[in-house]
Amino acid sequence: MTHCTATQLIDDARTRVTRFDFEPGQDTGWHKHGFDYVITAITDCHMRLELPGGEVNEVTVPAGTAYRRDAGVEHNVINAGDAPMSFVEVELK
Repeated sequence: MTHCTATQLIDDARTRVTRFDFEPGQDTGWHKHGFDYVITAITDCHMRLELPGGEVNEVTVPAGTAYRRDAGVEHNVINAGDAPMSFVEVELK
């Protein structure tokens, strides 16, 4: 599996903002979030979330919507759709 493109937009004392762009089938690679974070979908995002222990969740995040999670989340995010997907992640330091 190939990894998505992560483009860091801001990284200062308070926040880190990264744009993620995925072709179909691309993933983030396994990672654990060190900070609370907010995701805002730029496109409709059809995500397959691989979780520790082998669990897999499929979710759709519509373009223009957002969600937040606490630090400590561990997963691999995969574009499970048939079109490119993009979102912006804001980490709260």
